[in-house]
Order: sequence, then C-alpha cells, then structure tokens
Amino acid sequence: MVANPGGHPEGDGPPLSRKGAMGRRRRRGREPVLVWWIGFAVLPAAAWWAGSWRVALLTLLLWCVYEFLVVPTVCRVTTRQGFSCREPVRGRLFACTPAHQQVKTDALWRAIGLANPFRRKAAPDADRATGTVVYTPKVRGRLAQADRAMILLAAAGTLVTLVGMVYGFNA
Repeated sequence: MVANPGGHPEGDGPPLSRKGAMGRRRRRGREPVLVWWIGFAVLPAAAWWAGSWRVALLTLLLWCVYEFLVVPTVCRVTTRQGFSCREPVRGRLFACTPAHQQVKTDALWRAIGLANPFRRKAAPDADRATGTVVYTPKVRGRLAQADRAMILLAAAGTLVTLVGMVYGFNA
C-alpha cells in the first residue's frame, strides 16, 4: 500500500495539512538568537587577542549577512487596511508573501533614492469600488525606523568590509 503523506493514515478523508483540519498551522521553532550574539561577542574577542583586523572584518561581514538574511523578525509591511503584518520572516530584506515582497522591495529601492527598475505591473485593486480606505503601496511600503536603521548600518558595514578587503590585498 502506498503511503498518503498529506492525508489520514487510512487514506480516506481530507488531508491533515489543511488549515481547517488542523486549526492554525504550527510554526517551526527557531534557534536561539543568543547563540548568534555569543558568536558575535567571541569573534571580536578572538580578533583582539590575535591582533588580526582581518578577523574583525570577517566578524563585521558575518553580522551584516545575519542582519540582511538570517535575523528572525516580522514582515512589517502595512496591509491595505493600515495594519502592520506580523508574519515571521528571516532577514530584514524579506517579506512573508510575494505581494508583500514586492512592496518591501519597492521600499528598499526608494530608501536609496531610486525607483525599482524591476517593478512588475501592479494588479488592479480589489477594494477600489467598495468605499474602503486603501493604503497605497508607497505608504504601505514604508520601512519601519528600526529596520531602516539596521539595513543602513549593515550596508555601511558591508562597504567597510569591502574597502578593508581591497586594502588587505595591497598590504
């Protein structure tokens, strides 16, 4: 007999992975953030102990990658009704759904003063005729102040790392 990975063990009935069958879906547990921060404390101490500015640059680069791609955070894109999305995501550059990702990508491009050159055509607004107040993507895509600050710090850290690497090639 072939296993039915998404359904009942007997093979009849609806799949158990549906929201209605299981209630709210369970989210994966995340590793403790403290583990990352212990690493970010140990590496600079090792750089100081070894007297190596290269290890310090590596630590800075790892922190930048952590902030851009790995840090557990929430989406924070404003929904059309004006509420902030609270879905968990990994990294400050990412959002929870493709629609939110498009809004966030546009906001990141606007943060550096440019229009998104890869912008896809916007879908027609479903709430246009309902009389409901709908927030535009420019308003919805405003980055939270904490996210904006951390993204700018990580970008500056990445530039410092790149300059340090070029300097290291000449030294």
